[in-house]
Amino acid sequence: MIVTEFPHYLNTANELRKHLIPRLETALGKFSKRNSAEVIQPVRTTVPLQKHSGFLGVMPCYMENDGILCTKLVSFYKRPAGSTLPSTQATVMLLDPEYGNVKVMDGEVITFMRTAAVSAISAKLLMRPDAEVLTILGTGKQAKSHYNVFTEIFQFKEVRVWSRSVDRADTFAGSLNGPVTVCKSVEEAVKGADIIVTVTRSTEPVLFGQWVKPGAHVTAVGACRPDWRELDDTLMKQAVVYVDSRESAMTESGDIILSGVEIFAEIGDVINGTKPACREKTTVFKSLGLGVEDAASAQLVYDKWKQC
Repeated sequence: MIVTEFPHYLNTANELRKHLIPRLETALGKFSKRNSAEVIQPVRTTVPLQKHSGFLGVMPCYMENDGILCTKLVSFYKRPAGSTLPSTQATVMLLDPEYGNVKVMDGEVITFMRTAAVSAISAKLLMRPDAEVLTILGTGKQAKSHYNVFTEIFQFKEVRVWSRSVDRADTFAGSLNGPVTVCKSVEEAVKGADIIVTVTRSTEPVLFGQWVKPGAHVTAVGACRPDWRELDDTLMKQAVVYVDSRESAMTESGDIILSGVEIFAEIGDVINGTKPACREKTTVFKSLGLGVEDAASAQLVYDKWKQC
């Protein structure tokens, strides 16, 4: 039987705190140890879809000691402003490593929840403990999953949101279960913010270092191609830069490649205690998404389904 429906396995506060985030922390720590018995995960393979201004990515992962085999197929596109077409579409498959059959198949829930949960892990490790203001740049599905996860895990006095379209920003704000301030410009949205999440379709910088207060933490989720960007050179060069994977970042992240900055650490290094969390400085966590994150999340879904 293939598990395809699991509406509550990942997206409640209890599941986030007790299960999803701890499993992802463990998985990221194992990934950064570079032990082939723990995690085998190549850099995402991409096939260009030139006619449609997009790419198909393939993200396999095998965790031998844990008996987890998983892969994701993800299509992502450079959409024109105002397009109603999705910028990403993904299918995650958890397989039996001995027999090869599919055990879990998911289109969206795993991707959205694990991405936001990893962003929350970066914030837990890198943002200042007295953080009060959260800003989200973007109003798509990833923006909503980040709002839900961050407001479940942390306490903020104010949450701000920005979109290129005021109408989309207003619609997004109306879809949330809590208060949010809609801002007319990025500068207004990020002024004085303690943590900034960028989940945009942008291929050119939208967040500039001159607007970011010293000591802020930035989680950059969009711009997953080597010539796409969300953050400008000033921000990248004034920040301590963390990534989910060095190899992936040096291959896929335009924010890393084009700015020429040095990567300080993988987030798994901080989890393992081999690199420090520089909370007192401005920090950037560049998230590209890893197969090991999909694998850990899909296995959690399967384990929860077996318990039902």
